[in-house]
Amino acid sequence: MGIARLLAKGWIIFCLFAGAHALRFALVQGQPLQSSLSGIGICALLFIAMGLLFVGGFGVSAGHGTPWLERFRPHHLIPGFNEAVFCLFVFLSFLNQAFVAPDNIDRNAVNALQEAVYFVVPGQRALVVALESCNMDGGRVFAAAFTWLLAIVYLASAASRMKLQAGLIRLEASDRPQILGPTLRAFLFGIVAVVSIQFLFVGSAFPWLHCSAFADVTGALLIGLAPLMLAYLIVAALASLMASAPEK
Repeated sequence: MGIARLLAKGWIIFCLFAGAHALRFALVQGQPLQSSLSGIGICALLFIAMGLLFVGGFGVSAGHGTPWLERFRPHHLIPGFNEAVFCLFVFLSFLNQAFVAPDNIDRNAVNALQEAVYFVVPGQRALVVALESCNMDGGRVFAAAFTWLLAIVYLASAASRMKLQAGLIRLEASDRPQILGPTLRAFLFGIVAVVSIQFLFVGSAFPWLHCSAFADVTGALLIGLAPLMLAYLIVAALASLMASAPEK
């Protein structure tokens, strides 16, 4: 799980998720599908290409001169179990944000989930305070609670396979050494994870946002994608840390 590969996967998911919400907002505002799809699709592809160009440059610099085509194998295109579960959860989060949460604010099950996550996650309480001060909900509280539930489930699921993932990192490092070893990689992942926990799980980022941010793509990303990305980052940090330990 090199940094370049993690950045590439995260950037692609980020751009696709943001593009999907941008298209949804355009359709809600009454814009035609054809023009909105072409404009937003081109922007999303350009952003993906820009990010992959940067990440690819970092990956080539760490590749010790080995051509990419010689290192490429067909199985590299097949996502692992953790990646498949993560993509499925991102898709479910988007569907809930777009089609389920706005129409199911007052259901008993919805209220129960919101109260449970409100008790467990400080960031959920900060989000509720921010939305109440803006006099805005529209299913956003439920969408955030559902995303945190998916993030917790993903974290618990991935933790059960942590040793296997650490072993794969060791095999990859022995086959193709990288500039950043598992220890330094775990340190960098850990720093980013701690900062993200402070901003998202604790909720320090929400008081800084203007009310308009919760009504556009920024709010949709923070509510529907950021908790899952945080869980994925924590898993990557822990797996790299286990890979850096001596094998018993």
